Amino acid sequence: MLNYVFLVTGFALLIKGADFFVDGSAGVAHKLRIPTMIIGLTIVAMGTSAPECAVSIAAALKGSNTMAISNVVGSNIFNLMVVCGACAVFAPLTVKRSTMKQEFPLSILAAAMLWALGSMNMSIGRMDGVILLAVFTLFLIWMVMEAKQARSSAVEEEVETMKGWQCLLYILVGIGAIVAGGEFVVDSATAIAEDFGLSSTLIGLTIVAFGTSLPELVTSLVAARKGQTDMALGNVIGSNIFNILMVLGAAAVLSPMEVLMENLFDDIILIVMSAVVWVFAWRRKQIGRLHGIIMLAMYAGYMVYICTR
Repeated sequence: MLNYVFLVTGFALLIKGADFFVDGSAGVAHKLRIPTMIIGLTIVAMGTSAPECAVSIAAALKGSNTMAISNVVGSNIFNLMVVCGACAVFAPLTVKRSTMKQEFPLSILAAAMLWALGSMNMSIGRMDGVILLAVFTLFLIWMVMEAKQARSSAVEEEVETMKGWQCLLYILVGIGAIVAGGEFVVDSATAIAEDFGLSSTLIGLTIVAFGTSLPELVTSLVAARKGQTDMALGNVIGSNIFNILMVLGAAAVLSPMEVLMENLFDDIILIVMSAVVWVFAWRRKQIGRLHGIIMLAMYAGYMVYICTR
């Protein structure tokens, strides 16, 4: 019964934490005159990916390497198909041309890099981890340059917003509640799943991936509900880039990870699904409600597949 109490408590912390986090991040974007898309790709994405980072690095250090990789790949598929799909059902996501040409292809490239490095020796070694971290560093530098350019061209607006210390407080309280909520959900859900006799790989792809992606889901839904659709989309794309390049990169540097054929096949599914969503966005410059329904249906099909293979 205690696990079920922790599960409900975790959901409550995630929802309220996401509310604070979105408000604080939007306040920072306005004060610094930075587009909310960039804030979503960086601050929000890193904050909501904290559970994936903690779980994957802890799993790598404990030798549960398949859990680390399956958690990241499963989380990225969930982020793309469920988080983006659910947001699109609530409020169609307008996609900027620059996002379709730059950040979105980079998320697909990151997944392709994971497949290429993992298929060479059926492992992600320390040198592979260094390569992933180096690409992530270049991504951060690029985001900083984009932010500076956007700030220099922005027009100052006289709009009442939160004070700087309030924005920071909202972000810190929000991320604290999100991380704590994610931990409660993952630990309790994993314990409940183990009671039903599920394997660690299946738990990593489903329960843990779902639990660690709850911050992205709740944060993006709250952002979409508040009209911050750029932040919602940026959060998903940024989280997927962060999960592969930084989370798996750091985990591999600390402890080289074995790659299973199932991991490679799941990564191919991630690449294909990413390409499908990219085509959806490219054709109409937005991810609409029908697209969202199709994406949720595709994820449901994937869940049936991994539970029966």
